[in-house]
Amino acid sequence: MTSFPEPTNPAGSRSEIFLRYLDYFRDSVMDKVSTLDEPELRRSRLPSGWTPLELLKHLRYVELRWIEWGFQGRDVAEPWGDRRDDRWYVSPDETRADLVAALRAQGAHTTAVVTAHDLAEIGAPGSRWRGADPASLERVLFHLVQEYARHLGHLDVVTELAGGPTGE
Repeated sequence: MTSFPEPTNPAGSRSEIFLRYLDYFRDSVMDKVSTLDEPELRRSRLPSGWTPLELLKHLRYVELRWIEWGFQGRDVAEPWGDRRDDRWYVSPDETRADLVAALRAQGAHTTAVVTAHDLAEIGAPGSRWRGADPASLERVLFHLVQEYARHLGHLDVVTELAGGPTGE
């Protein structure tokens, strides 16, 4: 488990700080999901109906949408591949191991992109921006950090309701 990136820990750059937080949140999500048994992974405990596996897949696609499709301006075949019928979706044949591996790979890609670019660099124009001017890498990373933090909090509650470990 990656330790929490305390504000007093020295860092060489703002990029490093963003990456530390993303690594911490990503690892925390994977750790929480690893504590749940198979039925709990596919069960929803909330009125909104999402499952822990759906959240795991969603976070991988969040990074794909903001880094590859957004900042890099790549053509992504299925940028909304985490959705079906306007909700998150995981097929019965998708496994925790597959989804964790996909999230790890996406995280490695994010790290490679962040280390190769300046935070002030503006993303490539593309359909991700829906006609607006592309955002800087820093703004994209700030969005990713808040998305992870918010969803990790959701997963904390669901894991606790499922009898798993609580909070931090």
